[in-house]
Amino acid sequence: MSEIRILDYRQEDQPYFERFNRAWIEEMFEMEPVDKWVLTNPEKAIIEPGGAILMAEYEGVIAGTVGLRKVTEAVYEFTKMAVDNNYRRKGIAEAISYASFRKAKTLGAKKIILYSNRKNAGAIRLYEKLGFRHLEVEPGVYKRANVKMEISIEAALEAASKSDHLIQL
Repeated sequence: MSEIRILDYRQEDQPYFERFNRAWIEEMFEMEPVDKWVLTNPEKAIIEPGGAILMAEYEGVIAGTVGLRKVTEAVYEFTKMAVDNNYRRKGIAEAISYASFRKAKTLGAKKIILYSNRKNAGAIRLYEKLGFRHLEVEPGVYKRANVKMEISIEAALEAASKSDHLIQL
């Protein structure tokens, strides 16, 4: 089995963070001003306010990313999860998701939320597999958001404990 390593974001990872996320957003949707700002300023948008970004390395190559944006002391938004097109279907999205659950716990999360769109059916299936549950979407969050999901930190950690292919660094 190929090795997936999960690493904390470093400033030099910004081009990967932007490229991976820009690819899926531009392929399926339209870049919103908030997307442009977050992708070009991930430290200010996600890390400095109390969140985190993780990077996935596959066989020595940076191949994926996910952010945890602090919403409140107890709630974090699972955001900007992306895997490079060349590395999809290798377990990276699942591995980095489980790692984000563990990271969220260390940040003090009690609940993780996410926003998506039904057009991104593959991602929604993954989120359901991970244990996220559907909620009503409040208006005005993101133009493209027509799906909102959440998972309690307890359910997230239970799901993560079942993963056996993750190497956490």
